[in-house]
Amino acid sequence: MPDKDAGTPRVFLYRHGQTEWSQNGKYTGKTELPLLPEGRKQVLASGKLIVGHGKLIDPTKLAHVFISPRERAKETFDLAFADDDKETLEKEGKVTETEKIAEWGYGDYEGMLTHEIKALRKERGLDKEKGWDIWRDGCEGGESAQEVTDRLDSLIEDIHSFQAANMHGEKACDIVLVAHGHSLRAFVKRWLKYPMDFSLQMMLEPGGVGVLSYAHHNVNEPAVMVGIGFPYE
Repeated sequence: MPDKDAGTPRVFLYRHGQTEWSQNGKYTGKTELPLLPEGRKQVLASGKLIVGHGKLIDPTKLAHVFISPRERAKETFDLAFADDDKETLEKEGKVTETEKIAEWGYGDYEGMLTHEIKALRKERGLDKEKGWDIWRDGCEGGESAQEVTDRLDSLIEDIHSFQAANMHGEKACDIVLVAHGHSLRAFVKRWLKYPMDFSLQMMLEPGGVGVLSYAHHNVNEPAVMVGIGFPYE
């Protein structure tokens, strides 16, 4: 049976490797933290398996790589891609650092744990009817759910500009996003056209990669690729 979705463009979600705060569960927005040795190993392992010529993420088939400006994301890109591939992509203008895919701006909650945030909000007289939900309530002094929605929607428009005319593989135009746990999961919600407060439980391990695409070769039918077929000769 032929693959009815063969050639459809994909969007790869590449989460940065483990940092001290991500390991401890602390909310890390703009704070610059390096990858832990374990985090570097996570990225090197996934990169070795799936990034490279003839592999799942083939640099020669990429239209663009969007990277969060945070150092942990840039380090992840640097580790995952071979030097010559990075040089070629950058020379061709296919690499962009952008706040559009930066981590959620946590504001007053930067560096805190979830239970600490809930306790702080209780002290401030918040959440009397419902417990804090970042997808609905956002962050004091940081970003609201609508602000995150707006910048992610803008990035999705950028991605569509590369992919909309190539739904049947007319031109290789895969996209890679190198970013963070919250922003990438938020991106999935907006990709699927769900409101940010839509209940959709997702997991993305440090150094892990997720994949999005389109159903029926239709840019108006965004989809999650639940199972991935790997290249073969």
